Amino acid sequence: MKHLKATLLLASAMGLVACQPAADSNTTQANAASSEQTVVTDQNAYALGVSIGSVINNAHGKYANANIQLDKTQILAGISDILNSKATLTLDEANGLLREMELLAKQNLVEINAKKSEANIAAGQAFLAENGARPEVTTTESGLQYEVLVAGDGAMPTAADTVTVHYRGTTIDGTEFDSSYSRNEPTSFPLNRVIKGWTEGLQLMNVGSKYRFVIPSELAYGERQMGDDISPNSTLVFEVELLDITSAEKPAEEAQQ
Repeated sequence: MKHLKATLLLASAMGLVACQPAADSNTTQANAASSEQTVVTDQNAYALGVSIGSVINNAHGKYANANIQLDKTQILAGISDILNSKATLTLDEANGLLREMELLAKQNLVEINAKKSEANIAAGQAFLAENGARPEVTTTESGLQYEVLVAGDGAMPTAADTVTVHYRGTTIDGTEFDSSYSRNEPTSFPLNRVIKGWTEGLQLMNVGSKYRFVIPSELAYGERQMGDDISPNSTLVFEVELLDITSAEKPAEEAQQ
């Protein structure tokens, strides 16, 4: 896929040249001597380098997250050598080494995530115990904790309904990983297609209310790693504002009337 991206960029540049109208020899010579034409060609080459460099930079970061440190000077040396036909490894040898490194990265990530998971379980339990001791917090039988920030008096959804909400999600250390407020746009979803903590918690709310939920990992994403901010067995905190309910039994247009 990485090679394909570079190839497509190169093919695109070649296609632009092929689409130019035919010119007489004098015009062609003038264009070849033009400094403007040189600038355009240099920028295209630079753009290709940026694209390839971005792929390499992302790979460098991925391996760093797996405790594999790669010397960027050696990466640049490999690029320079292959471009100048003096590489000390064949492509098959290079690919073999990369496969070995990929296996090592996967093994390292398993160990890293196991340690994160253990730490998250302990931290989550401590956070839940402290939060649950507050008099304004209610803990349900499943372990979900909620606090009423604003009491609404509208309808209450069922698991079969679609709801429209504003929300902000953080880890227990306050790191924000998602927010409809930041996007300045509420979101809608079927209540039976989200994490268990949301399915249970939203059914406790009336339209017009705002709750703060603390969701244990088993009611959130469990052992899954979700993006960069939600590591395995993370306890999550959500502030949720219930704006509207669309009944699953009625078309959206009818429900809004």
